[in-house]
Amino acid sequence: MAMIQEKDRTQINTIFNTLENEVRIVTFTQEFECEFCRMTRELVEELQGLSAKIRVEVYDFLKDPDIVKKYNIDKIPATVVLGERDYGIRFYGVPAGYEFTSLIEDITYVSRRNPDLPKDILNELAKIDQPVHIQVLTSPTCPYCALAVRSAHRFAMVNDSIVSDMVELTEFPNLAVKYNVQSFPKIIINEHHSLPGLPTDMDFVNAILKAIGK
Repeated sequence: MAMIQEKDRTQINTIFNTLENEVRIVTFTQEFECEFCRMTRELVEELQGLSAKIRVEVYDFLKDPDIVKKYNIDKIPATVVLGERDYGIRFYGVPAGYEFTSLIEDITYVSRRNPDLPKDILNELAKIDQPVHIQVLTSPTCPYCALAVRSAHRFAMVNDSIVSDMVELTEFPNLAVKYNVQSFPKIIINEHHSLPGLPTDMDFVNAILKAIGK
């Protein structure tokens, strides 16, 4: 059974007709696929079938350790969205529900090589000069989570010091315990700094700067 409903294919085709440059989607699964690994692989393969500008690469988490290490993947299913380089955009878990919108938006931004951020945000992001790891912890029923993911991924696109993960917690419940998640979205910056709810982009950037001592 197709992962993408027919009524959604028409909308996606319209969006994908505007893609400018090639987008690579790198997905990590395993030989004996878990349910969510299979769903993720099938989803991105269906997207590949909707545009000649999308190229999917599938790797085995256990059998392809060099590729796993290259992208610093620590759990599956995992999906990386790339252009001519790695922008630090990661999805852990099936990018379904509201997060499917995040994936489609990421594809369009990466295709344009431009996340369309305002100048004041770009100026603040330029101050980040040390490694930043953002985890946006999400639930598939949370409409605000996709907005937080979009911001985090756009930040990663314009600053090579940032890697931003979407982490779907129903698939990784141990992380809900680790980070004491009571509501969604919850943003974790460099493991030790948290930001609950949906911040404005400026508040989000300020939280990152605070986390790295700026």
